Amino acid sequence: MILVIVLIIILLLILASCLKIVPQAHAYVIERLGAYQGTWSVGFHIKMPIIDKVAKKVILKEQVVDFAPQPVITKDNVTMRIDTVVFYQITDPKLYCYGVQNPIMAIENLTATTLRNIIGDLELDETLTSREIINAKMRSTLDEATDPWGIKVNRVELKNIIPPSAIQDAMEKQMKAERERRESILIAEGEKRSAILKAEGHKESVILQAEADKQSAILRAEAVKEAKIREAEGEAQAILKIQQANADGIKFIREAGADSAVLQLKSLEAFAKAADGKATKIIIPSDIQGIAGLATSIAEVVKEADAK
Repeated sequence: MILVIVLIIILLLILASCLKIVPQAHAYVIERLGAYQGTWSVGFHIKMPIIDKVAKKVILKEQVVDFAPQPVITKDNVTMRIDTVVFYQITDPKLYCYGVQNPIMAIENLTATTLRNIIGDLELDETLTSREIINAKMRSTLDEATDPWGIKVNRVELKNIIPPSAIQDAMEKQMKAERERRESILIAEGEKRSAILKAEGHKESVILQAEADKQSAILRAEAVKEAKIREAEGEAQAILKIQQANADGIKFIREAGADSAVLQLKSLEAFAKAADGKATKIIIPSDIQGIAGLATSIAEVVKEADAK
């Protein structure tokens, strides 16, 4: 009875070992009696007990492998060390399992030889400035070489380029000299720009001052012109008012019915005013001299004129 129970337990264990679940992004390579039987994809699978076995579990996700720095020699005989990073993905689990022994080591050696071939055709300066070209050439070469292994190389990146210490010192000195040269150029450009701006500012200031002086002169001329116009208008208005006053006086005398004697007396007053206080003699028309009654008035007018 105990033997039967033991056999049943062993049978259940064997059956349990035949039940396999393949997770996502994985694949199982199955061998039957040592020969390739098939590739299991994601899901539930049952294998034959004893005669079937899982030869290899393959990860189908993209993987990254970082290789140690490799010594390489440039075209101008400079030895440097370069380490690379390879991004690859298994596309055919069968070829990956049976195509090459230790695929990762094969990729590493292939990367080192390909890198030496590419760097050997480039000089030091080209090597330091042509990473994209080197990456593209290495990816193309590695992808073609690993295709029979069921591996696809997606990307290859140069992680570090380590030149000799003497070269590093020379490069640092060159970079320092270049930075100082650029600094000197920038300072000179700044000073030049500052001088140009100052000159332009002085020019603008002179132009503005000239414009201000011109406007000031125009305004002064306009003010003098306006003053003369107003003065002339005032004199004209005064003359008009005087003439109007004389006309009004004559009109008033006529309307008042003054006789010829009064009119002749007014004429004498006009002659006195014409003298402007400077004349000492006044010539009287002959027709006025005959009027005896006006002699006193004439004498008073003459005295007033002499007094002025």
